[in-house]
Amino acid sequence: MSAFVTAHATHPDWRMALALAAAQLDAGRAARPDADWTLGLVYFTDAYAPHAQALLAELRQRWPGLHWAGCVGVGVAASGVEYFDEPALVLMACDLPRRHFQVFSGARPLAAPPPATALVHADASTPDIAELIAELGARTRSGYLFGGLAASRGATVTVADGIWQGGVSGVAFGPEVALVSRVTQGCQPVGPTRTITGAQANVVETLDGEPALPLLLRDLGLADLSDHRAAALRLRGTLAGLVDASDAALDRGGRFGADVRVRHLVGLDTGRRAVALADRVEPGQRLAFCTRDVQAARQDLVRICAEIREELDAGAEAAATADAPAAAAAQRVRGALYVSCAGRGGPHFGGPSAELKIIQHALGDVPLVGWFAGGEIARRHLYGYTGVLTVFVDGPAG
Repeated sequence: MSAFVTAHATHPDWRMALALAAAQLDAGRAARPDADWTLGLVYFTDAYAPHAQALLAELRQRWPGLHWAGCVGVGVAASGVEYFDEPALVLMACDLPRRHFQVFSGARPLAAPPPATALVHADASTPDIAELIAELGARTRSGYLFGGLAASRGATVTVADGIWQGGVSGVAFGPEVALVSRVTQGCQPVGPTRTITGAQANVVETLDGEPALPLLLRDLGLADLSDHRAAALRLRGTLAGLVDASDAALDRGGRFGADVRVRHLVGLDTGRRAVALADRVEPGQRLAFCTRDVQAARQDLVRICAEIREELDAGAEAAATADAPAAAAAQRVRGALYVSCAGRGGPHFGGPSAELKIIQHALGDVPLVGWFAGGEIARRHLYGYTGVLTVFVDGPAG
């Protein structure tokens, strides 16, 4: 049975933060003397980014048997705890057979055979990053990635047995590493889902055969743009949810489904009566204008936690009815990773560490680490204003 242990600390000096976290991690490791600690995850706020090389060197010196992966974030998270706008780091040590994972980067590409899935840390400044993510997903057996973009107000770095800038890196897992992952949305549609029928590059010209701009104004309850102040206030908080023609736009409750990617509006073309988005669009895709919604975000986060628990409970029950109580017990959560948008977290949910406390309440006090990202990765897509929760389990997941 694999084990995961975590640690977290905040201090103006990264060395002191690491020393505080190391004491926690070593105590957790000591409680499992039979474990073979092979993989470490490290996430740190941007206050420590200038010291990333020294931080990695210290991690290697303290725990020489571990491969290390991670990145910088504008915030980091542990079970029930968020660190925003303060120097902090979180650590996770994982007991996984070395043959079941590989750390990859630009200097060490994915090796054959293809992995089942991968944890991805990416640099947003990389050209065509969304296409790179989709290509990487196609090189896994499941087509499923999870992770996000490193986020920093200074240097943007990722960790993959070295310190990297640009590109993608992370940890690829074999099929023996069982996990369950879900995307939680943070926006609510303000109008119907329509099909893009005319588009050029990032400009949506027509929806369901009608000019896009008048439809946007209609969804927002605006007659026109003559009242510039009122229009600006409404448009400033408006986004667009995009989904491919083959994917589901809404769930049964009328909320955005997991396949929807939220993008910013970056311009209005009154001449063509068109709307420009911060992404390329194609005819056949579907679009719904939307706004951020705290209550919807809270409810959706609770929903995905419940779905994960139900899937794991179903797997354990199936194992138990097959007269395999040991397999049922192995369904317990070993550890979790949560990647949330930098615009979410406690400040958005209404209190310190509010977002992570929701997860802790729903899943229990499981070992969890994560970071607040400049974009979230799930499946083959790059998302915004979402959270991606991934739970590692022993044995088959559901």
